[in-house]
Amino acid sequence: MDREPNPMLSATGLVKDVTSGIVVFLVALPLCLGIALASGAELISGIISGIIGGVIIGFLSGSHTSVSGPAAGLTAIVATQIGQLGSYEAFLLAVCVGGVIQIAMGLAKFGFIAAFFPSSVIKGLLAAIGIIILIKQIPYVLGLTWATTEGFGHFQIFRDLVNQLSGDFTASALMIGVGSVAVLELWSRYKPLKNSIVPAPLVVVLASVAAAIFFKRLGGGWEIPAHQLVDVPVANNLSELGNWFRWPDYSQILNPAIYIAGFTIAVVASLETLLNLEAVDNLDPKQRSSPASRELFAQGVGNLTAGLIGGLPVTSVIVRGSVNINAGAQTKRSAIIHGVLLAAMVALLPAYLNLIPLSCLAAILVVTGLKLASPKLFKQLWSEGRYQFGPFIITVIAIVVTDLLIGILIGLATSLAFILYSNYQRPIRTIIENHLGGKVHHIELANQVSFLNRAALDKAFRAVPRDGHLLIDASNTAYLDPDILELIREFRQKTAPAFNVQVSLKGFRDRYRMQDEIRFVDYSTRELQQAVTPEQVLQLLREGNERFRTQRTLPRDTGRQVSATAQKQFPMAVVMSCMDSRTPTELIFDLGLGDVLNICVAGNVMVGPRVLASVEYGCGVEGAKLVVAMAHTGSPIIRAAVEIACLGRSRADQDFGEHFVHIVEEISHSITPEQRRRYEALTSHEQDEMADQVLRKHILRSLELIRSKSRTVEALVSQGKIGMIAAVYDVKKGWIEFLKDSAVGMDRNAIPPTPTDIPVDIEKVV
Repeated sequence: MDREPNPMLSATGLVKDVTSGIVVFLVALPLCLGIALASGAELISGIISGIIGGVIIGFLSGSHTSVSGPAAGLTAIVATQIGQLGSYEAFLLAVCVGGVIQIAMGLAKFGFIAAFFPSSVIKGLLAAIGIIILIKQIPYVLGLTWATTEGFGHFQIFRDLVNQLSGDFTASALMIGVGSVAVLELWSRYKPLKNSIVPAPLVVVLASVAAAIFFKRLGGGWEIPAHQLVDVPVANNLSELGNWFRWPDYSQILNPAIYIAGFTIAVVASLETLLNLEAVDNLDPKQRSSPASRELFAQGVGNLTAGLIGGLPVTSVIVRGSVNINAGAQTKRSAIIHGVLLAAMVALLPAYLNLIPLSCLAAILVVTGLKLASPKLFKQLWSEGRYQFGPFIITVIAIVVTDLLIGILIGLATSLAFILYSNYQRPIRTIIENHLGGKVHHIELANQVSFLNRAALDKAFRAVPRDGHLLIDASNTAYLDPDILELIREFRQKTAPAFNVQVSLKGFRDRYRMQDEIRFVDYSTRELQQAVTPEQVLQLLREGNERFRTQRTLPRDTGRQVSATAQKQFPMAVVMSCMDSRTPTELIFDLGLGDVLNICVAGNVMVGPRVLASVEYGCGVEGAKLVVAMAHTGSPIIRAAVEIACLGRSRADQDFGEHFVHIVEEISHSITPEQRRRYEALTSHEQDEMADQVLRKHILRSLELIRSKSRTVEALVSQGKIGMIAAVYDVKKGWIEFLKDSAVGMDRNAIPPTPTDIPVDIEKVV
């Protein structure tokens, strides 16, 4: 097989990477500025982080398509920590600490940690960030003359919003902000625009710059004030580039708050990176898998660098990654190219950046916030039930009114509480099974059973009624906590005997030092055979058929049954059926070995001496309590016999053998002259229906002949020792219809009703 050419060495791959890098640059530029604005940091810090995310992380990352940079998901942390730590320089030191933690996590192969965060908490985190972005950016969109970027928490964010909305506003900035939101929404809803290669944020920025220039020329009150425009430093020469950078405040190295902030940054940035990395890999047309731990290391180096030179924290960003893929990126060169373009832009053309209105950038962030905190997300979580919505909404509220780290911890604690409650309520599956020996509470243990399941398991054990039977099934269990083993031993040895509960064990491995032991009866014994009545046997058959057709058959230890019935069997019934392979008696009645005796004859012809002898032996010697003559619909034997009887042997399609005539002669007794006359005029479907009508009459006649020809059977019926009944098995629906009028030696009121198309639950799942 030819290997796929290396895209790094391909000229076509290079062209696609350059094109993708340009597109991602155009999307990233306004986002870098907007996220810095939302974070309350200098706008140049967002550009610095974009460059680091593209060049440094792009070079170190093992992902071909992921693009890193400042992320909206970290704006809440930055805004909070800058306020709490007192200065941006102190915050940069915390970013360095977070970067070091991420490097250590990457080296320690901690790329799996995202799997341990419940999706409800993660969605709550993102929704809360979306709400915070909305509240913080609305004043900019509305063109208010001042806006605060102070920390949020304990409802400070809401007080700030009320204060800002009561201030004056600039009409031109308001028009640009609201218009930008409208354009972004239209762009995302109109398919031709949405699928175009031109990014909506770029269009909004260019249009806003043009509008700002227009308002400036109008003069008067229309000009947008300088404090409502982007303000990045402009370097006149290379020596002035150093003024762009900010350095960490190393005097805060012993401040515990620095390390708390660094830990928060590391956790949230790592979590967002790993989730976005997985999402981008799923979008990759080549379905390449990115090494998660290597990505953590790369992000750590990126954040350490950002902290050292004045940038914002960085993560892998799904927006940039998806744009990168849609633009046709082949390798990670596109991410590096986008970073180089950001550096070139800020170094060579910074004056043009200062023409961008802040209301335009805020509009981009407002739309981002709306996506993160979409009403559809709240509706979806609500529809998934309280176990998803509860942790989600509590996480949202906790983050908004406190801070990110505390909110996440509260969300995790809430999720754990819901998990514990769920484990207490429904950690295991309990099935109430109707075995021949009585009801058995069958508890199926999960694959992993820990101490978290102890309370629920104890509750399930104690739910078994007095004098009941409990089966603890560990067949599918890979791990049992020692606490659970101790609970099982204690219940089995102390609690169960006190309530006369029989405890059976199944599937326990040797290392648990608990031997399997089945103490209930799942096959017919002498005691059961002698105790049951014909009506009870019929009910057992009916219940078994219900289990069969609803695919809830009882688990059976066939090896144990083989051993137990090797010397002697104690059948409950004699079932006379057609030899057709669709009617295996033990299967369709969900029975064990030796529970019934089977007499199989082609066409249910049951009047010969050998058949009669078999019935007499089964009831008179083996002790069976019920005789069932069972036919089945759609029988090809009955259909052939009816056709030959009606049309004559010369009209038959096939030669069925020289002795088939005996079957035809017997079945012909159940065909009326009228049926014979009109048979040839019937359609194929009508002929099938007629064959089913004949077989019903035939099976009833067979049952009457058995009684009339066997004095032994008639005597057993007269003495009340056995009952007899005819039945028809529906091969399409899988049910058995017992013909009530055919019953003899039985209370007909106790005969099960004709089944319906609605499945009947014969087992209860707790």
